[in-house]
Amino acid sequence: MLLPGIIFIVGPTAVGKSDVAIVLAQRIQGEIISCDSMQVYREIHIASNKPSGDELKSVPHHLIDIISVRDEFDVARFNQLALTHIKAIHSRQRVPIVVGGSGMYVQILLDGIFEGRGKDPELRQALVRQAHELGPDVLYEKLKRMDPQAAARTHPNDLKRIIRALEIVLTENKSVSELHKERKGLWGQYPIDIFGLNLDRKELYKKIEARVDHMFQVGAVEEVRALQNMSLSKTAECIIGVKEIRGYLNGAYAEGEARDLMKLHTRRLAKRQLTWFRKDKRVFWLMLDSPETPRRVAERILEQLQIREG
Repeated sequence: MLLPGIIFIVGPTAVGKSDVAIVLAQRIQGEIISCDSMQVYREIHIASNKPSGDELKSVPHHLIDIISVRDEFDVARFNQLALTHIKAIHSRQRVPIVVGGSGMYVQILLDGIFEGRGKDPELRQALVRQAHELGPDVLYEKLKRMDPQAAARTHPNDLKRIIRALEIVLTENKSVSELHKERKGLWGQYPIDIFGLNLDRKELYKKIEARVDHMFQVGAVEEVRALQNMSLSKTAECIIGVKEIRGYLNGAYAEGEARDLMKLHTRRLAKRQLTWFRKDKRVFWLMLDSPETPRRVAERILEQLQIREG
């Protein structure tokens, strides 16, 4: 079988992506790249639902436990690190398997990142002064003349975006749309297969609730308590589990309420993840049966790969 260049396994939290990826990696000499904005933190294991020590040893994993909760982490840094690992995995004649539910991270990796070109602080300040003196309408009309497509995507009252678009156009002598087209991602450079895993909503929500209950049973509160005297980065503070349990530890509500909030916020996250990935027509969806084992799901992925190559 001719192996693909890169495999992506995406979908909502708690659907079972990591378990499937491990089985698949064992079958095809793969290495897993975590596409999870929570699992990068060394101090957070339970709340981020990291693979166990044995699972991490069973196949190579990357981008797990790489920074402290004191450090910020963003999509640009993820993209840079992931691309480096993909090249290294290919050099070892193995298959990168990108696994996770962080939709923005997946999209940037596939389609490229806008590097934030066209920055000129002096020009930006001049545009701000112009907006105060003449009104935002004048700048919006200017944007309509210089970059009609950017203007069409921008609300006339969104002064921050109007100024940023004008800053780019005036600095680069290109429209924002033209610059976005110059982005280079993995899509089109490698053979890529993207598999989305999903469950019946009721079954998915049951798994989410069971996962949260298990987190509390195995020490999620103690894990977050250990972070209380640390200066957490903004990204670490927002992790589901960290923010709710900190609220409980700080006396905002009872432990049971923290648990219920974790379940609610995780369900909402799963819904957002599904909405995001369903918009991407490149994703091939596999609807899972509740008792279906990771091994069987991995077999279904292998079957699809063989069909595509045939």
